Amino acid sequence: MPDITVRRAVADDAKRLTRLVRRSAAYRGDYAPMVAGYQVGGAYIEHHPVFVAVDEDDRVLGFYALLLDEAELDLAFVADAAQGLGIGRLLMEHMTGQARAAGLRSVRVVAHPPAEEFYLRTGAVPTGTVPATGRIFWDRPVLRYDVA
Repeated sequence: MPDITVRRAVADDAKRLTRLVRRSAAYRGDYAPMVAGYQVGGAYIEHHPVFVAVDEDDRVLGFYALLLDEAELDLAFVADAAQGLGIGRLLMEHMTGQARAAGLRSVRVVAHPPAEEFYLRTGAVPTGTVPATGRIFWDRPVLRYDVA
């Protein structure tokens, strides 16, 4: 694995994070409406704990956003070219550490269906399903990381 640093995202990262979300192969085809026009804004980054994994050249390999008030993982993405390198696992370990440090007992994840297996492999437990609504035409698995 290349030399990876996980650091707090800054507003200047917004365009790169938005690009990573919109280009994700996991959201092609039927899932495309989920990220069409999606934007990770600078204000969002400044308001929430958003952490980014970067290589030695500061290339974004992945990121996550943790909503502390809701105790929920809001966003988690790994660049297509960086998948399989352990970046996602590294980010989830970092996220659970941040959640624990913030005094959370658990973190809820409403998962993209193809990502469910990843969350299970990294320690999340299934807790239910969110039914399809609005422009999201598929049920989404709900999982939980116990961090206390």
